[in-house]
Amino acid sequence: MLGKLTRWLRMLGHDVEYSRSLEDEELIERAKAEQRILLTRDRGLYQRAMTVGLAAFLVEGSTEAKRLAELARRFNISLELDVAVSRCPKCNSRIRTVSKEDVLNSIPAATATYYDEFWRCPGCGQVYWQGSHWKRIEETLKDAEESLQRL
Repeated sequence: MLGKLTRWLRMLGHDVEYSRSLEDEELIERAKAEQRILLTRDRGLYQRAMTVGLAAFLVEGSTEAKRLAELARRFNISLELDVAVSRCPKCNSRIRTVSKEDVLNSIPAATATYYDEFWRCPGCGQVYWQGSHWKRIEETLKDAEESLQRL
């Protein structure tokens, strides 16, 4: 339900676990054992989590920007992306700055021509750069900030 939101929170530097395969009770037990806040769009799961004293939050926003704004308001989360603290959206490891030379064999030739800053995930090996998608990322975060001001 919240896979995209998971990736956004990781990019913002938050340690976020996500599973599509666990049953509700397993999610509650895992969150309790790892002292995590359970984020969900499932009202029943939210109520069960609250009943057992687990920190939980019912995410209701209709867009990623609105969901991010809700979390920013409730948990005082910064909506500014700082790659120095970002985590891999795929596997949750902290990404690290790498030189262009270190990633030349892992990126398209055109990318090497146009970009000089790169990050690599030590967990899954994914390479990141501020490509054409960066504008959409900034727009979503700007929309989230504007939504936060209206909450």
